[in-house]
Amino acid sequence: MEPDQTPPPFAPPPPPMPPSAPSPGPQPLKVHGPKDERMWAMFCHLSTLSGLVIPFGSVLGPLLIWLIKREEYGLVHDQGREALNFQLTMLIGYLISIPLIFVCGIGIALIVVLSILDLVFVIIATIKANEGVCYRYPMCIRFVR
Repeated sequence: MEPDQTPPPFAPPPPPMPPSAPSPGPQPLKVHGPKDERMWAMFCHLSTLSGLVIPFGSVLGPLLIWLIKREEYGLVHDQGREALNFQLTMLIGYLISIPLIFVCGIGIALIVVLSILDLVFVIIATIKANEGVCYRYPMCIRFVR
């Protein structure tokens, strides 16, 4: 290099990277925006509490909302299906608990535990749906896909 030339203070930026294809792995949870969509998704979870006053209301509530609004809102399609699957899982747990009351007496404790878990997870799912987050219940059998 000649004495009168100084090196540039920094190197030019590298060329931009080409966009890559999305990975087939698990996708991050999407946050959805429209207020009505989030409200109906929240109702999918809250409607499970109708089972406290209506026989099988915990399954019928999310089923009806999901069937009516699933074509209109993507979040309702996802969360209605999730609420329905969880309530079907809980229903199976309750049905297993009933004979266990008579067989070994542990059925009452199992019903109490299932009821507490059901209530806690429904409250968490309701809050997440209101925030627009796709919530996944733990310990849930995916009957409806």
